[in-house]
Amino acid sequence: MRIDKLLANMGYGTRKEVKGLLKSGHVRINGEPEKSPKTHVDPKEDLVTVMGDEVEYREYIYLMMNKPGDLISATEDPHETTVIDILQPEDIVFEPFPVGRLDKDTEGLLLITNDGQLNHRLTSPKKDVGKTYFARIEGKVTESDVEKFAAGVTLDDGYHTKPGELVILSSDEFSEIELTITEGKFHQVKRMFEAVGKKVVYLQRIKMGELVLDEELELGEYRELTDEELEYLMNITNL
Repeated sequence: MRIDKLLANMGYGTRKEVKGLLKSGHVRINGEPEKSPKTHVDPKEDLVTVMGDEVEYREYIYLMMNKPGDLISATEDPHETTVIDILQPEDIVFEPFPVGRLDKDTEGLLLITNDGQLNHRLTSPKKDVGKTYFARIEGKVTESDVEKFAAGVTLDDGYHTKPGELVILSSDEFSEIELTITEGKFHQVKRMFEAVGKKVVYLQRIKMGELVLDEELELGEYRELTDEELEYLMNITNL
């Protein structure tokens, strides 16, 4: 890895700012001054210091966001604001991306990382990682719906979903429910309820497997995963 990219990724400034830092003679590799931004280093083997302080290299970043209902789950878009657009510069330098996707109007738990292998395994249908949603439904949700979801329902395009675990929290003109599914077809939760004659009016993802949305995160806020949360994700994906 080039020394300028390493330092930029570790938050020492933009590539331009890092070049200035190198020219100033404050950067050393294995004790020797280094001024060329093109010099390659092995972050796991070489000792890099800036003004005497050791640079601790991080390859991956793992974030939990409470996604607002006005952002799209993408890295960039010419017309819409993305979940990456609201990250701090020191996190953006890792070039992260959202794990899977949440519809623009869906709120809640969204993982953001630059670990492609973890992303692939978490979103792989073979892993059957359950995603749990809280929803408000226009219409009275009944035990009959619970049974239908448990058997899988047929969507508008003819696709028959895998079984879903539907829990009724309240049942009235506007019902509240929790639904756990293990797949992520386009607008799946909304289309599953449409299949039983009802409409989702609010949707929030609250869990992925046993990883729970941090209730202290306001909409649009995010934090790094704890060691325990990251270990859990690694274990369920057999990494």
